[in-house]
Amino acid sequence: MKDVKEGDIVKIKTSDEEISGIILPSHEKDIVLVKLETGYNLGIEKKKIKKVTVTGHKKSESFPEADAKQKGNKPGIAMIVTGGTISSRLDYSTGAVKPLMSPQQLFFLAPKLFEMLKVNTIERPFNIFSENMAPKHWQALAKLIAELLNKKENKGVILTHGTDTLGYTAAALSFMLKNVNKPVVLTYSQRSTDRGSTDTVLNLTCAGYAALSDIAEVILVGHASPNDTFCYALRGTKARKMNTSRRDTFRPINELPIAEIYEDGKITTKSAFNKRDDKKKVIADTAFEEKVALIKYVPGADPKILDYYLSEGYRGVIIEAVGLGHVSVGEGKENWAPHIKKATYKGMLVCFAPQTIYGRLDPYVYASGRELLEAGAVYLEDMLGETAYVKLGWVLGHEKNHDKAKKLMLTNIAGEINKRISDDTFLF
Repeated sequence: MKDVKEGDIVKIKTSDEEISGIILPSHEKDIVLVKLETGYNLGIEKKKIKKVTVTGHKKSESFPEADAKQKGNKPGIAMIVTGGTISSRLDYSTGAVKPLMSPQQLFFLAPKLFEMLKVNTIERPFNIFSENMAPKHWQALAKLIAELLNKKENKGVILTHGTDTLGYTAAALSFMLKNVNKPVVLTYSQRSTDRGSTDTVLNLTCAGYAALSDIAEVILVGHASPNDTFCYALRGTKARKMNTSRRDTFRPINELPIAEIYEDGKITTKSAFNKRDDKKKVIADTAFEEKVALIKYVPGADPKILDYYLSEGYRGVIIEAVGLGHVSVGEGKENWAPHIKKATYKGMLVCFAPQTIYGRLDPYVYASGRELLEAGAVYLEDMLGETAYVKLGWVLGHEKNHDKAKKLMLTNIAGEINKRISDDTFLF
């Protein structure tokens, strides 16, 4: 099997039968995956294979591209492609999922982009799935976006990204980009570009309108419903992926969307936002402390987990606490308060975010909350756990003083804290 490669047309002889098909990439080292003539895929244990004969090779199908030459006097934007489903397609000839060979292939799917704007530059700093994103990638993106925003010819920036950690990247860019002067639009696709039900077309089209708008913030643009009707523009620190596969997976948490964006270019604003100011100079402020952690409290959780992080040199943790901001303060080993007090005394910043997702923490309603507050826990009001994690790393990257860092965590920097939550934002 050493000389057999993906796309080879083969005949495989086992002790029981002879199988013809195309070799597919297999994620299991002991299994050979074959696409049969019927269209179905079959896994064959390597130990059962007696002989493999290669009879040919199936070339990958080409995917059409849009002509990159654009005519007319249109406003220009910059585009950054990082990977994810929006940058992938299924190769039906081999059955493998492939990255798009060039960003121009995306524009073939959304021709309205060319009708409304021109793409001055297409950047591809890396091509990875979003689960492989790390702080170093956020930092690289922030520096690149700042550079592109400060170019007069760019009216905005569109960033395509996988959905799984898109909320983290949106939050990171919200903190790392200072003096945002133009729209920074993050968009995605839940379904690959080759599928008829792909959300790429509407999301890219709406992202284009958003990039030309007056919304000078880091925003996430994507389907507002399962149908191809319109998109929401969501604040980067208040957007959360809420479903593994729905096209309208991203929802605003504890606030309304910034705007509704329609395929014809209509934009209906729903909440306040910072407005475009081309005179500002954007600064990439990317210092980040990676020794931070996000912990989800569960019943019976051992508070010694804080001792572990402390021993490993972590400078801060976010705990997704239950209810209004509670972890166990029971007797003996189940009491988290002494461990929080110890960690705080030794310089670790211990912050609480709501595990409920919606709503606000309040340490003053129950005695346990007051005890945890006195132990040193910092209650982050209505901040999302993912946003809190990113903010903690960013804050500790700038501030070593515990009290000053605590103050920064409670300061609304990029719309991550809402002092008032209206009832109509719940399950919006």
